[in-house]
Amino acid sequence: MLRGFRDFVFRGNIVDLAVAVVIGTAFTALVTALGDAFINPLVKALTGGNVGGSFTVAGVTFDYGLLITAVINFVIVAAVVYFLVLVPVRKFAGRLAKPTEGASAAPTDVELLTEIRDLLVAIRDRPQS
Repeated sequence: MLRGFRDFVFRGNIVDLAVAVVIGTAFTALVTALGDAFINPLVKALTGGNVGGSFTVAGVTFDYGLLITAVINFVIVAAVVYFLVLVPVRKFAGRLAKPTEGASAAPTDVELLTEIRDLLVAIRDRPQS
């Protein structure tokens, strides 16, 4: 039972997934810090002191500046994942793909049946020994 669990845990996909979650969490913290340290002050400077602002409905305050910051953080994360992960992986996978140039095409059904017919005729016409 423990051997099966060990095999499950150390299978490549599980370990890769665990590493991805840890790195993703660290990257999210980095982007959040970037937003708090640089993006929010920049937006405050451009908007006159309030990050996006807020409004109140029935005594409840809605801070849409948090939404603006979250959208900016999402765009940063999506851009980094696309340009630093997805594009290089696709490029690397394209290099590893086996070239199909010069490879003979698979024979069609008609070609295979013609070949079988010719072989059967040759066997039938062959002299018996």
